[in-house]
Amino acid sequence: MKNKKDMDMEFIDLDDDADEDDDFEPYEYESESDWKDLVSLKFLVIIITIVIVIITMALVFLLKRDRGEKREESVPAMEEVSVSGEEESQIQDLTTQAGQEMPDKEDQTTGETDEAVKQEAEDPQKENMSTEQGTEVDVTELLSSGAVAETEDLTLGIDVARYQGTIDWAQVAASGIEFAMVRVGYRTDSTREICADTNARYNMQEAQKNGIKVGVYFFSTAVSAQEAVEEADWVADYISKYQITYPVVYDCEGFDKPESAQYELTKTERTDIAIAFLEQIYSRGYTPMFYASMGELTGDAKWETSRIEKTYKIWVSQYPAVPYPRTARSSYAGSHAMWQYTNRGTVAGIDKPVDVNIAYFGYEGTADAVSEEPPEEVQADVEALMNFTEVNEEVTAKDATNLRNIPSQGSDSTVVYTLQNGEKLARTGISDSGWSRLDYNGQTVYAVSSYLTTDLSYQAPQPEAQEGAGSGDGLKTRFADRNEQVTAKIEVNLRTLPSVTNPDAVVAAVLHNGEYATRTGINEEYGWSRVEYNGQTLYCISSYLMQ
Repeated sequence: MKNKKDMDMEFIDLDDDADEDDDFEPYEYESESDWKDLVSLKFLVIIITIVIVIITMALVFLLKRDRGEKREESVPAMEEVSVSGEEESQIQDLTTQAGQEMPDKEDQTTGETDEAVKQEAEDPQKENMSTEQGTEVDVTELLSSGAVAETEDLTLGIDVARYQGTIDWAQVAASGIEFAMVRVGYRTDSTREICADTNARYNMQEAQKNGIKVGVYFFSTAVSAQEAVEEADWVADYISKYQITYPVVYDCEGFDKPESAQYELTKTERTDIAIAFLEQIYSRGYTPMFYASMGELTGDAKWETSRIEKTYKIWVSQYPAVPYPRTARSSYAGSHAMWQYTNRGTVAGIDKPVDVNIAYFGYEGTADAVSEEPPEEVQADVEALMNFTEVNEEVTAKDATNLRNIPSQGSDSTVVYTLQNGEKLARTGISDSGWSRLDYNGQTVYAVSSYLTTDLSYQAPQPEAQEGAGSGDGLKTRFADRNEQVTAKIEVNLRTLPSVTNPDAVVAAVLHNGEYATRTGINEEYGWSRVEYNGQTLYCISSYLMQ
């Protein structure tokens, strides 16, 4: 603000300038005080305007900040989440490799046609979508076991079931995975039987051995609180010998399908059932958690989320449009502690696509097992990725047929016995992938189904007529040129020579169905093909190939 002296000087200057301009005709004021009063009024108006603008801007800023704070408070599990360079690299490595499509649900449900299997890959609600603001929840009040001190660290994990096959957990640990949520079981819709995941014990055992912290989930089809408590007790008993540090999760999907036992239940009834499970898990000494998709959780769409989130941790499934969640947070606005951000992750040690998760918490150590009794050492379920139809029949070999400890002709299998034509064994199962399961002296063994027959009087062809055997040592076999892509009908051994009798005709590789080699030659007389595979010239029996 100018003082009086300044104002007088300015008046004189303005007047002098006006006199120098012939076209300027100043307004004739009656007195000098009139001019001074007008100038003062103008400055007063300007100052008042500036003050009003400043106050308005301050109010707008405070309002925005208040709204931002309320939004952050509504998602307390997500506050101030940061990803270290190492963690960001781990997440990016896992996610940018993703791209392999999930197998069809028929393939996933192999052997469990009655199970309500997880629906992540088919649920459009799990795509990126707009969300509503969630309710405020004090996460310090959420039920936790308290067995191990919880931290605010961001941790990276996977969730697995038998559909991932036999996992090399040492490789998984080396890749940077910190925790694993293992499916332990499910309840069937029709028989209401509770079944264990056939690789659950193996996965918990091996993850624990390799320093990966373990949590578990159960796929529920409970239709009453009583069934939910029964499921929770089954889970608690099943995992009691293992070090379960991360939460025990209630997972319920497919309830809106007519074939589901839960189809007639209301949203409130389903929520009551879920809470009964979670309460019982907490009473058994574990941290309970609830899993669902973002679309099901938002606005209490399919669950009464506002009830569940006040007491229990929530694990949300929401798959962003971009492959890597650089913000390390889900767009789901409701309170949640864990985010499943892809079902197509590629992780070292796992041959199949796998779900990858970010937890907005970690633990200072590893929980002790509830039971003092150590778990029994178990082996992986070798049939985990195969659908075996149960049979009860006698078979013999069409010729000499190897019986293996697992259904594979690769280097990971061992030949237990060679079954000769005329010898009989009981076949207990046939898979749609071309393998038979047999009982050999009380041991479960496997053979390629096409090498077996239920015709117990079947006569093996004479040696000179055997396909691939008539070429002798294989050194003089002549091939007609070919140039075509071939794959195995099931599996086929690729040998260094076109012979099954020459000791130098070693198996250099195994070609599996879906893998391709270039056939460069064929011998029709003895039934051999010459192929180029991974830069090697190798040989295999032609009848095991297809184009």
